[in-house]
Amino acid sequence: MSDLPRKAVTRTARLAALPLGIAGRATLGLGRRIGGRSAEVVTAELQQATADQLFKVLGELKGGAMKFGQVLSVFEAALPEEVAGPYRAALTKLQDAAPPMPAAKVHTALAERLGEGWRELFLEFDDRPAAAASIGQVHRAVWHDGRRVAVKVQYPGAGDALLADLSQLSRVAWLLGPLIPGLDIKPLITELRERVSEELDYELEAQAQRRHAEEFAGDPDIVVPVVVAQADQVLITEWMDGTPLSEVIANGTQEERDRAGQLLARFLFAGPSRTGLLHADPHPGNFRLLKDDGPVEGWRLGVLDFGTVDRLPGGLPAPIGASLRMALDGDAAGVLKMLREEGFVKPSIQLDPDAVLDYLVPIIEPAAVDSFHFTRVWMRAQAARIADPRSPAYNLGKQLNLPPSYLLIHRVTLSTIGVLCQLGAKAPFRAEMLEWLPEFAGERPAQPSKPAKAAKSPKATKATATATEPEPAPEPAKRSKPAKPARP
Repeated sequence: MSDLPRKAVTRTARLAALPLGIAGRATLGLGRRIGGRSAEVVTAELQQATADQLFKVLGELKGGAMKFGQVLSVFEAALPEEVAGPYRAALTKLQDAAPPMPAAKVHTALAERLGEGWRELFLEFDDRPAAAASIGQVHRAVWHDGRRVAVKVQYPGAGDALLADLSQLSRVAWLLGPLIPGLDIKPLITELRERVSEELDYELEAQAQRRHAEEFAGDPDIVVPVVVAQADQVLITEWMDGTPLSEVIANGTQEERDRAGQLLARFLFAGPSRTGLLHADPHPGNFRLLKDDGPVEGWRLGVLDFGTVDRLPGGLPAPIGASLRMALDGDAAGVLKMLREEGFVKPSIQLDPDAVLDYLVPIIEPAAVDSFHFTRVWMRAQAARIADPRSPAYNLGKQLNLPPSYLLIHRVTLSTIGVLCQLGAKAPFRAEMLEWLPEFAGERPAQPSKPAKAAKSPKATKATATATEPEPAPEPAKRSKPAKPARP
């Protein structure tokens, strides 16, 4: 592949061909059934062909098409089992792989952004990409001081491609929606569009990663690579080895799955509390399980890609923990009152409090027990319950509203649960919530926290890449975690 396909007419045509291709295969399948082949065999062939086309188009186009595919991939656990196989294989490929940008294009981009003498910054630079994703690809290198680093280079034209893809995908959302029962595709695409400018801004990403790396430095559970340098559309961080979560999902032992799930749940709740930021791209390609020869309790979770974050200076909103506690206590009236106050139920909508509680209790089951086994079967049951028009949950869900300030929190939480179900992990979800959501534990916070959007930093000007020192950042309001000794 010579470059990111940038012509809008070309990208639009290829995305528009998705429904046409699927319709054509459906017609062909009908002909095969009339010709005597069994419906089961024909259906399986059609599903596999559709999955292959989906991966080919989304993967090759990169940009917003691939970003959408990556986000969609974490929800494959909700697919009915008879179609899960083909789509699982295709969507999982989108989590951390895409056709690479040629070396000559990479060299040109580095010269433009780091200067003509960019090679002097490295002792070694591997032209073969270690990973290629939606808006950029990563190369292994050795920094001039001997540190192994990851060099992330943004594809030329990535911004235009992202916007064009997401606009076109919104037009074919009706086709993609049935892939994941209970997931409304259009709001998901709208939210991705709103995040485009932030994800393209590597200076903002560097700030968010520095904040996490500083907070989790020496942490016995979570590892975030240090930012080494950043200049325009190039980001250089320390290299991190480890087993990608996608590999743990595919081939991991139950011990590996459980530990990865435990740490993923911990990061979901501890991250906002400790940094004031929510890592908002929780697909498996962005996590590594760091194992050693010691006991499983010492294994750690490596976290990558801070291009999309939600700014929550007070941590996750206090009503989340409070409403969960009330729901588990059976306080239906209190739950409905809080949902109204937060904008989940509009003033004109009248709901039965007990019906609202019946809707919520199955979903929050992981918070009710000390250890919960996340499975695809459980997630499918929840998706089917909410997506079935004959279900009371379906009718009630249509009357609920998702406030914009909670949109990203909602998606990240659902995505993380999707990954936990892919892992099949037995995770102490409740313990992490008790630790990091004081309102869930029945404690009253000093100041109620609500979702807040910090002002966006001005775009960085082009600068020579040099080793950077972490920038001082104001400490967010947080509940301090008891100190733990650092592992050797």
